[in-house]
Amino acid sequence: MTDPKSPMSSDRTSGRSRRQLWLLIAIFFAPLATAFLLYYGLEGWRPSGSTNQGELIQPARTLPAFALPTLEGTMFESESLRGKWNLVYIGDGQCGQRCRDALVLMRQSRLALNEDLVRVQRIFLTTAHCCDQTYLQSEHPGLIIAQAGTPAGQPLLRVFPGTPAVGTEVGYIYIIDPLGNLMMRYAPEAPRKALLEDLEKLLKLSHIG
Repeated sequence: MTDPKSPMSSDRTSGRSRRQLWLLIAIFFAPLATAFLLYYGLEGWRPSGSTNQGELIQPARTLPAFALPTLEGTMFESESLRGKWNLVYIGDGQCGQRCRDALVLMRQSRLALNEDLVRVQRIFLTTAHCCDQTYLQSEHPGLIIAQAGTPAGQPLLRVFPGTPAVGTEVGYIYIIDPLGNLMMRYAPEAPRKALLEDLEKLLKLSHIG
């Protein structure tokens, strides 16, 4: 009979303890690793559902530091993106029909998140002719409107794929993550529910913002 206090018995007990410890570590970290891979690592990943969901920007693009004037006379700075999920539209400040459709979609998608809506903010970067204040302030309270059509805003605008030229409307909606990375965009023809469905999945996976 093996002595419970013998070195061999102690080694077996120690080995079992180590295996149990590593098993617990694996169980704890596996969901985090899966979320990280889904978020940044898998080529061509899309949240489940329609194949016409948002287009991942790969690799994600870190935005440069910036400080842009707002309608209120304050400065909208790059640090303001941190800790929030950000929906961004870029276009002429007079806000034509595509602009209005995009801003409404951003507003309605955020509202549909219910208690999670506080984790998301909406941003309109204007490239010129800022702004149709009557429409923007009455229909989109809480929308951050920053003027990017200045020399200071050009380095920022160049990071966005498909940024419209002055006086044109390409019409993408962009998502910036809580670390300040540009990581997804939606074309005008994307299904209206795509933005909301992707946001719900991102917020569920995310432990930041």
